[in-house]
Amino acid sequence: MELARLPDWQPRLHRWLIGLPGRPVQPGRHDCCLFMAGAIEAQTGIDLAAPWRGRYTTMAGGRRVLRKAGYDDHVALVAAHLAEGHVSQALPGDIAIVPTEAGPAGGVVQGGAVYVLGASGGLALVPMAPVMRLFLLGER
Repeated sequence: MELARLPDWQPRLHRWLIGLPGRPVQPGRHDCCLFMAGAIEAQTGIDLAAPWRGRYTTMAGGRRVLRKAGYDDHVALVAAHLAEGHVSQALPGDIAIVPTEAGPAGGVVQGGAVYVLGASGGLALVPMAPVMRLFLLGER
């Protein structure tokens, strides 16, 4: 499956991001994995998480459905579909993995920072410095 950005990916990503604040974190509906997948879908039209949306209600359940599908975790799902690059290659819309107390979380690059899903479900900005892995979307 090739994931190429749509010609109007920027306004699509913007519309998707501004629709997120205020939604509480809810496994299977609005969580870290679905946040990454939603950003990818906004830019490409392809939802990597479609088979699992609404199929789990806990984070452990989310990990189980991903493992059953052959992915170790949400990072492995993205790694299976996007090329990995160095943080110096980061462009807006790329997918970044950042460390958190709960484990690796996925976010969306925005300039010199990364949008991540905050504990309350809203968006938070974290600096690029702690990025563990970067997955590239689009032409370079």
